[in-house]
Amino acid sequence: MAADGASGDVAADGTADAGSEGLLSSVTDPDALHRTTFFLSTAAVLLIALFPFYYLFVIAFTPAGRTTDAGLLPAGFDPSSFVEMFQVLPFHRFVFNSLVIAIGVTAFVLVFASLAGYVFGRMEFRGKRPLFLLLIAVSYFPGATFLVGLFKLLTGNVTVFGVTSPNLFNTPAAVGLPLTALALPFAILILTTFYGQIPDGLEDAARVTGSSRLGALYHVIMPLSAPGLVTAGILTFITAYNEFFFSQLMTTGAAQDWSPIVWGLTNYQAEFSIRYDLMAAASIVGVLPVAILVLLAQRKIVSGLSSGSLKG
Repeated sequence: MAADGASGDVAADGTADAGSEGLLSSVTDPDALHRTTFFLSTAAVLLIALFPFYYLFVIAFTPAGRTTDAGLLPAGFDPSSFVEMFQVLPFHRFVFNSLVIAIGVTAFVLVFASLAGYVFGRMEFRGKRPLFLLLIAVSYFPGATFLVGLFKLLTGNVTVFGVTSPNLFNTPAAVGLPLTALALPFAILILTTFYGQIPDGLEDAARVTGSSRLGALYHVIMPLSAPGLVTAGILTFITAYNEFFFSQLMTTGAAQDWSPIVWGLTNYQAEFSIRYDLMAAASIVGVLPVAILVLLAQRKIVSGLSSGSLKG
């Protein structure tokens, strides 16, 4: 009995010593603790972020009618959903519509945000700060705030001094114009931060050689602010590409009526059934343009966000 008690004490002491040694090592070697915490946090974030995409593949490869039986692995294997999705709907046209709207919105936002960012970042004028704060405040208004007014304006129901607004229903402009207006403030904020950090001497040198302000903006300011431009452009593109709210208001949901990709996904829902396998396959195909764009420009995005936060 004494021997058992002694062995129990040794075991308890050994456990306590091991715990003490682990705690002591984490204190004496903080780098090891930081590495462990970093890897665990990264693994948790990756699991949370990537699991939905993994489950999309699981549903997409599950045969039709068995999607409810799918778990962590497909309930069978049938890749035909990646072909059938184009046969049931012209999904490629929905993707094309979203790309056209997103590219158009991004181009307009970068042009006007560059001009406004140059004014706010490099010029002084009366009322600059209140106007800038007002511009940022507008960006916090939800899109639903402008719902009724935008619909009347963009469907030809507003007349001012005898001039009637055009009817843009079922056109890319009906979706793109509201998105451009809502995306501009954030892009202006990013570019104002970057443009304001360019040394005046570089612009002055361009002005001395006969360049105008627009020439200096195009040849000097914008190239030196490439990370900010890329960041603003990609964030705008992603927002416009994923848009559904205004498209639901301003389009009928048909592919030929410039309905974007989210409309196409919802159209796989029939009156009495929902083809989850086709929706999953279409979601995977639809996310590819954004995924490729982000992978190609990830360095610029990280540089733009980190530089903007440090310089702001």
